[in-house]
Amino acid sequence: MKINVVESVLKANDAVARENRRRMESAGVLALNLMSAPGSGKTALLEKTIPALAPQRSAVLVGDLQTTRDAERLSGLAAEVTQINTGRGCHLSATEVSDGLDSLRLEHIDFLFIENVGNMVCPAAHDLGEHRRVVLLSVAEGDDKVAKYPTLFRPADVVLLTKIDLAEVLGYSTRRVYDDLAQVNSRAPVIELSARSGEGLEAWLAWLREQRQAVGKTV
Repeated sequence: MKINVVESVLKANDAVARENRRRMESAGVLALNLMSAPGSGKTALLEKTIPALAPQRSAVLVGDLQTTRDAERLSGLAAEVTQINTGRGCHLSATEVSDGLDSLRLEHIDFLFIENVGNMVCPAAHDLGEHRRVVLLSVAEGDDKVAKYPTLFRPADVVLLTKIDLAEVLGYSTRRVYDDLAQVNSRAPVIELSARSGEGLEAWLAWLREQRQAVGKTV
C-alpha cells in the first residue's frame, strides 16, 4: 500500500511537470534545475552567470525552506525572481514550480534557472518540468559524494565541480570524482569552475548557449 501511495504522488507530480515543460517550450524558455548540497555555490554561480548571458534574459525560481536571502541577492540581476519557501519540504515540487511560473512573464525570458532546495537526495526524484538537470558538487564537500549519492548524479546533464580554486589547499582528488562519475554517469560533461576566480565560467556559459540553441529547435 505504501508503494502505491508513493507511485500515485510521483505520477501526479510528473503530470504537472509535463504541463510545466509544455508551457515553457511554448514560450521558448530553456529551464534548468540546479541541484546540490547546501553551500555548493548555486547563488554565487548565478550572480556571475546571469549578467554574462545578457542580452539574453534570465529569470530565477529560488527554492528554500525559509528566508528570501538568495532571491534578494539575485533580484537586481535577473529579469524576474520568485522565491518559493517550502517550509519543511526538502525539495521543490512540480506544483510549486507551476505556481512560480504563474508569477513570471515567460514570453520575456530566455533562461529559467530553478534553484532547488539544498539537498543531495530528495530533489533528484522529482521532475519539475525542466529541460536540463545541473548538479553542483563543491570541492569543500569532499571527493566521495558521487559514490555516496549516485541518484543525484545519475540523471545529471552536466556536473559542475565548484570552488575548484580550493582543490589544492584541501587536498581534493578530482581523479576520484571522475572515476566515480564514470561508473554512475559517463555522458554528462564535467566543468571545473570557480565563481570567485572565474575559472571555467566561459565553458559553463558555452554549454548553456548550446543547450538553449538545442531546445530552441524543438519549440
